[in-house]
Amino acid sequence: MRKPPFLIAFLLAAIVASSAYAITYGQPDGTGHPSTGALVFFSPTRNEYRIECTGTLISPTVFLTASHCTAFLEASGISDVGVTFDPQFDAATSKVYTGTMHTNPLFNQRTSDPEDIAVVTFAHPIQGIAPVQLPTAGLLDRMSKDKSIKSASFTSVGYGDQEPTNAPGGKVYPFTGERRVATGTFNALNKVWLRLSENPSHGDGGTCFGDSGGPQFLGSSNLQVSITISGDSVCRSTNLDYRLDTPQARAFLGQFVTLP
Repeated sequence: MRKPPFLIAFLLAAIVASSAYAITYGQPDGTGHPSTGALVFFSPTRNEYRIECTGTLISPTVFLTASHCTAFLEASGISDVGVTFDPQFDAATSKVYTGTMHTNPLFNQRTSDPEDIAVVTFAHPIQGIAPVQLPTAGLLDRMSKDKSIKSASFTSVGYGDQEPTNAPGGKVYPFTGERRVATGTFNALNKVWLRLSENPSHGDGGTCFGDSGGPQFLGSSNLQVSITISGDSVCRSTNLDYRLDTPQARAFLGQFVTLP
């Protein structure tokens, strides 16, 4: 039986622990994807920044993430947010670029199309980090038509907890605050969603609770085709990722960046 998707589980996890969960069955990213960063918020009770989600720099002044991340923070009365691109987040030493959240006004709970896409904008350009490349309109549809998508691999990157381990009280998800990377393979495509296998039995890896907003790159390229939104309850079956090449995603993004 399918448990609550990442959106619901993420909100519950954020309430309980305010920590993000991330890449499963992968490895440390190091400097492999410097444009992937962690969305952080300032916690007054802890007097420090804490990780909430993942995202990517899509222009020197725009960071892409998921609307359910920004909407949750806004509903919690949090406006002091920022982004760090450090491979290992440390609340005491990591550089944080403060920014302004822009939740998609069309964001909703419909599985048909939640419009679950958001950005954080910066007053000054981020220096020394090359933005990701965004897809052209309908890229994944063309790959589906010529069947190249079936043999493609997709690279997911994110911060937070790793794959679960069994413990006396149940499953435990280790948290390190480290940017990690994993590769998965194609499962299915529709007008809104890209579904990827993250089954380690098939040699795949992927994302987990709260890795929302993080990227899926096509193969080993810098071309980001989707953002993490949801998945299965134990993070070892399927990623559900929001496509960036659709008219609706491009309509939102086009307000902030020039699209290819």
